[in-house]
Amino acid sequence: MIIVDSTVWVDYVNGKSNEETRLLESRIGREEIGLIDLIFCEVLQGLRSQREIEEVKSELLEFSIFATGGTEMAVETAVNYQKLRAKGFTVRKTIDCWIATFCLREGHELLHRDRDFDPFESELGLYVIRA
Repeated sequence: MIIVDSTVWVDYVNGKSNEETRLLESRIGREEIGLIDLIFCEVLQGLRSQREIEEVKSELLEFSIFATGGTEMAVETAVNYQKLRAKGFTVRKTIDCWIATFCLREGHELLHRDRDFDPFESELGLYVIRA
C-alpha cells in the first residue's frame, strides 16, 4: 500500500505536475493507494468552497482511508519523535510524525513532498516512494 501525503494530494487535485503527482498518476489503478484520516482532513481544509470539498471528497473516497487515532498510536508517535530528537532531528509538525509512524507501524510506503519525513526514512527505516 502506498500512503500519499497531503503535500502530493494538494498538488494533484490542483492539477500541478511534478515528479510526485506524475508518479501518483502512474500508480493509480495499478497499485493500492491510500491515505489516513488526518491527510484526508488536511486536503479538505485547503479547499475554498463547499462544491470543491464535495468533489475532492468524492474523489478521495475512492481510495482506502485509514483511521489512525488512539493512545497506542499517540505514544508510538511521541517515541519516534523523541528518537529523532535524540539524534539531532526536530520534526516541525506532529501530523508528519503521526503519518510516518503509521506507515512504519503498518508497513506502508509513503509518497510525499515534505522534508520532515527525511529523518524517518534515514534513521527509522520509513520506505519512501521516489520518482
